[in-house]
Amino acid sequence: MKKIIALCTAILFLNITEHVSAADKKNNAVNKADFITADGAHFTFKGKPYYVIGTNMWYGGYLGSAGNVGDRARLVKELDNLKLMGINNLRVLAVSEKSEHNSAVHPATTNGFGQYDEELLAGLDFLVAEMAKRDMSVVIYLNNFWQWSGGMTQYMGWIEGQPVQDPNVTHDWEGFMAKSASFYQSKKAQTEWRKTIKKIVTRTNTITGKSYVDDPVILSWQLANEPRPGNSKTTDKEKAVYVKWVNDTAKYIHELDPNHMVSTGSEGLMGSVNDEKVYTQAHSSPYINYLTYHMWIRNWSWFDQKRPLETWDTGLAKAKDYLNLHIDIANKLNKPIVLEEFGLDRDMGAYDVKSTTHYRDKFYRIVFDALYTRAQAGDAIAGYNFWAWNGTARTQRENFWWQTGDDFMGDPPQEQQGMYGVFDSDISTILLIKEYSDKMHAIAK
Repeated sequence: MKKIIALCTAILFLNITEHVSAADKKNNAVNKADFITADGAHFTFKGKPYYVIGTNMWYGGYLGSAGNVGDRARLVKELDNLKLMGINNLRVLAVSEKSEHNSAVHPATTNGFGQYDEELLAGLDFLVAEMAKRDMSVVIYLNNFWQWSGGMTQYMGWIEGQPVQDPNVTHDWEGFMAKSASFYQSKKAQTEWRKTIKKIVTRTNTITGKSYVDDPVILSWQLANEPRPGNSKTTDKEKAVYVKWVNDTAKYIHELDPNHMVSTGSEGLMGSVNDEKVYTQAHSSPYINYLTYHMWIRNWSWFDQKRPLETWDTGLAKAKDYLNLHIDIANKLNKPIVLEEFGLDRDMGAYDVKSTTHYRDKFYRIVFDALYTRAQAGDAIAGYNFWAWNGTARTQRENFWWQTGDDFMGDPPQEQQGMYGVFDSDISTILLIKEYSDKMHAIAK
């Protein structure tokens, strides 16, 4: 009799445990409707269209740190101001790699393979938590083709035991790009980078206690900032390596996280050695959920800020062609596309916060209007992120170059502070941003 009672008790306990466990799983289950997803050529969120109306704020995780490098009060103020402007998305840096040259941010999130600054990582946690309070979404990129955050060249420097060249000093951009692209073919680099990817993607937020995998605030994991196949001499074999790297890495991220989208961070054709086939193949991957592209009319010598009257019309014509070409590619692939970087200098290439922004404002209006018009027509427009938000940051340096301890702003350390970033005092630009954010939000209703 005792054995029968014990057996019944065990069975009853097991049934109760299974019932509770199933209930817990149901209560804790991720609701897919809470995540922004790609549905054909558009984003959807809770059954409605969703447009990225955003800015770049690569330093968001830095400001979120509780340590000396952070400024949580400023971050909260910046987010509140951006929310008032209609901004619903930020594109931010996940990790930086320690580099010795002056064009890189200091301190870094990683000081070598497996060596992480948990205080800085907690800054990213704080940023994500604060964005959730404001119904904002975030795109988090996991590496950088350029030197200002260490990036791919720093991986290769650690592996080869050689100092990383600073192209701002050597002016050898071709050599720098070749070195950065060698990252794709390095087994050691890919192994170590995947460890970092896993650490970030599967991280549990120290502020909210929520796993990143389960957090709807994250719109997308992004492979890198502006990954390129190589330099102007890139071979067909190297192009194929790049396309395979995009596909394989995106697949790996989806294996870690089935809830979020994955994007490349590509500049478009200018970041694909002007080879439309490379760009299309990379974004045709089933593991890449939407297309990205950037547009820099001054960087690409389409517009000369010192000769604005003479170069404006031709530069603008190239810009419009570039915009429309990429939207057309997205339409053919039936995937959304985000113009996630675009900007222009202050007038005559000035950096001072008090200088005017006449041409920048003209440029913003034309870009905003082109995207708005095609979005209204139903094209594969998923939104935009202007580059970049400087907010309340200011520099006191006469040469405008960033140094450790200075305010963080949208202009990274490889550029003069104030070059492209929008300050909180740029009222005319802010009013433009608000005007078109209202229009884009209205389309989604």
